[in-house]
Amino acid sequence: MFEAKPLNIHTYLSPNEIEKHLENVEYIIMAAPSMMAAPELPLHFSIFLNTSDTIPEAVKSQLLAKFCQEHAITQTSHVLSNLERIAFAVTSQETPMPRHILDEAEANTIPWRLMHIIDFLGDSQGFKEAKDGLSGWSYSYN
Repeated sequence: MFEAKPLNIHTYLSPNEIEKHLENVEYIIMAAPSMMAAPELPLHFSIFLNTSDTIPEAVKSQLLAKFCQEHAITQTSHVLSNLERIAFAVTSQETPMPRHILDEAEANTIPWRLMHIIDFLGDSQGFKEAKDGLSGWSYSYN
């Protein structure tokens, strides 16, 4: 039987490394099992847009609809769409893991960059690994 091991964070990218790392990145999508009890939706999605520009309210729902259509996400709830602090953790994975920094004290100790994040619960048949208890992320380049 496959046993998932937790990711160990070795370090975080510095501000200069973050800027270099995000060159040509359009967005990053992350999927994980939802931490909320049923009957809530089973998957937690975070979409990190490579922009620190303010996105108009009217456009936010259109962006969510576009991503849902592209990734066969059939339902959504608990949607957050805002500029937030995002750090990049170096783990054993090939690409740095984006990490939403919520804690003020942590934000003072970890390098981060302001990015637009769309964070929500959802459901999709396309993210079997996340439904099986694994988390993952994928970078989309322009």
